[in-house]
Amino acid sequence: MTERKIYTAEFKREAVRLAQQPALGITRTARDLGISLSALNRWIKADQQEGERAFPGHGRQNLTPEQEEIKRLRRELEIVREEREILKKATAFFAKESR
Repeated sequence: MTERKIYTAEFKREAVRLAQQPALGITRTARDLGISLSALNRWIKADQQEGERAFPGHGRQNLTPEQEEIKRLRRELEIVREEREILKKATAFFAKESR
């Protein structure tokens, strides 16, 4: 089984830019960069549909405001749950101490 190649967002954006050059075109760009034509077509489509949000990768994420709010609320909920567990344990500890 061959290992799947991972390309950076910068590489993908540059490939899309090159493919849009009339002198190069999609087929030649894919061949010159050593990528499949279908992959380049997917990148072009993603760039057209998503613009700057295309190719978020594993590093920075380009989330919508709603997704950012959900992420923030989930983090906050996790903190509140941890604090509640700490308070439960402290309550149990002090209840034993007062006996």
